[in-house]
Amino acid sequence: MHQVHIQLHEQLFDQAQRRAVEAGFATLDEYIVDVVSEDLTRETENLDHRFTPTVVAHLNQIQEEIKAGAKTYSEAEMDEHFRERANQWREAHTS
Repeated sequence: MHQVHIQLHEQLFDQAQRRAVEAGFATLDEYIVDVVSEDLTRETENLDHRFTPTVVAHLNQIQEEIKAGAKTYSEAEMDEHFRERANQWREAHTS
């Protein structure tokens, strides 16, 4: 077993200590070991099967359109667009 020393800012230390107590850990060290272990053992879903030749071709087409000067959108613009669409859907489906 290896021993690791870490430094946490006071606010982060306090939050971690509270979470450790709330979760029933005897020490903050045990909590940190559990969090790291959980993160490392969690399986990452393999999504390669979703990138079919058709999907890849479509993504390549989009990339070429962007290179040719097609309009691109910021994250804020996308958020606003989908917020508006969600509101329209809710209004149309609210009795």
